[in-house]
Amino acid sequence: MSQGDTRFIFITGGVVSSLGKGIAAASIGRLLRARGLSVQIQKFDPYINVDPGTMSPYQHGEVFVTEDGAETDLDLGHYERFTDANTSRASNVTAGGIYNAVIRRERRGDYLGATVQVVPHITDEIKHRVRVVADSTDVDFVITEIGGTVGDIESLPFLEAIRQFPVEVGRRRCMFIHLTLVPYIGHAGELKTKPTQHSVNELRRIGISPDMVLCRSESVLSTEIRKKIALFASLPVDAIISAYDVADVYNCPLTFNEQGVDDFILGDHFGIDAPPPELDSWRALVQRAASLDSEVRIALVGKYVRLEDAYLSVAEALRHSGIHHGCRVKIEWVDSETVEDPETQSLLRGVDGILIPGGFGGRGFEGKIAAAKLARESRIPYLGVCLGMHVAVSEFARHVAGMPGANSTEMDPETPYPVIDLLPEQREIADMGGTMRLGADPVKINPGTQAHAAYREGVVYERHRHRYEVNNHLRKQLESAGLVFSGTTPDGRLVEISELPPEVHPFYVASQFHPEFKSRPDRPAPLFRDFVGAAYAHHERRASRAQAGGSQVVAPAAQ
Repeated sequence: MSQGDTRFIFITGGVVSSLGKGIAAASIGRLLRARGLSVQIQKFDPYINVDPGTMSPYQHGEVFVTEDGAETDLDLGHYERFTDANTSRASNVTAGGIYNAVIRRERRGDYLGATVQVVPHITDEIKHRVRVVADSTDVDFVITEIGGTVGDIESLPFLEAIRQFPVEVGRRRCMFIHLTLVPYIGHAGELKTKPTQHSVNELRRIGISPDMVLCRSESVLSTEIRKKIALFASLPVDAIISAYDVADVYNCPLTFNEQGVDDFILGDHFGIDAPPPELDSWRALVQRAASLDSEVRIALVGKYVRLEDAYLSVAEALRHSGIHHGCRVKIEWVDSETVEDPETQSLLRGVDGILIPGGFGGRGFEGKIAAAKLARESRIPYLGVCLGMHVAVSEFARHVAGMPGANSTEMDPETPYPVIDLLPEQREIADMGGTMRLGADPVKINPGTQAHAAYREGVVYERHRHRYEVNNHLRKQLESAGLVFSGTTPDGRLVEISELPPEVHPFYVASQFHPEFKSRPDRPAPLFRDFVGAAYAHHERRASRAQAGGSQVVAPAAQ
């Protein structure tokens, strides 16, 4: 396609939220990429927060960080993992961000005293955010997911904006895809299409007629049901897609392809002649994931474990690594406030690896210290991410380096050994949102270390999200006690990776950055990959000892 000829796909949702618009957008993006086309996906969220950075993980799930340092919705992680294309701060827009931009413009006098209104000022800003992605990346397709459901008050400005959009760029350059629910009513023993009919009608009342309807259901929809929905939606049957439940979300692009989704989008709607999709490698990945016959158990010790989406990218990076090594990764979700309980101690001693992910605040911090100590002393493979590195350094300082009471000043401002302290540039910052060290920065990795063995490069770029760092005033004391700082910023000023030497521990590595954000299904994050590899080796060693009648038998999982 020529420059300026970008096509636009808008994905809306109806009936209920959490149907999987993000997975649908990512799957369509994967199919278009498989046919040789370039794609960028963006998410519009209707809440008033400027970004998810200050929201509780229980409210929002994880905060995904882009290369350019934006704190974004977790769906952007799906987009990147499926399409293998990096997103940016332009890829996640909230109602708060839109209103904030318009109000700042009004305060500067840019509107010359005019009355500022939802239409046209808010809707114009929304449309501008769609065009920014197309203009800045010069891609063939921009896929825009509209958060929430049709009928939500807060979603109306976004829906009005995309209703107007074809007027500006041409209807043939736009496509509307609507995702709805076809529920199964157990006592009636049948699927019900009425919610989908009402949802499509609600969308039409706003002025948008869908070009394709994706129907979420537990099982494959029959041709009769698809014909019925097609009749009420005024669409051909080929435009009614059965988005049925699958065991693996990575199978969604394949099920869409089998139903001709990419053919309909490219050929029927846009009139684009593209080569057949190259899906062999993706299909092989899905088949490999489905045929794993061994399992490792990883304890994820955190404080938001009641909502697994709070650690979504971590869980996916573990899964990618398991596929790489040919094993399933079973995550044992451990509340860090329960680590001292005998039942939890038994579980931790029986797992194949212990992972402490990122986070903020002091709740459960001492439990994480105890988990890291157990991993170090029991030679259980350990991976710490961001806060997990602060935990590892603090634990080592207390119990090996002779620094009783060592801590992060985030947890204890009066600690006698502040081994983790605020970045100097963070000391005067009062606002919480968007003020941390964010985004991709270079990391220099020292040769002869486990980190270098994982990356096989001297300098890598990894994404950060934190305020606190290893205290340089205490670095030498920690190094003298045996802690290895295997990665730093290129100038050596800030610690990026810490580890214990292989002769001391088979795998005890922690990073200040978040490697999980760059993990891909077919290319797992190197630190996660080698951590799971070490856990698998640990599992095999223990199984061999148990089979030989050794004394160290794998402890049973807590019930």
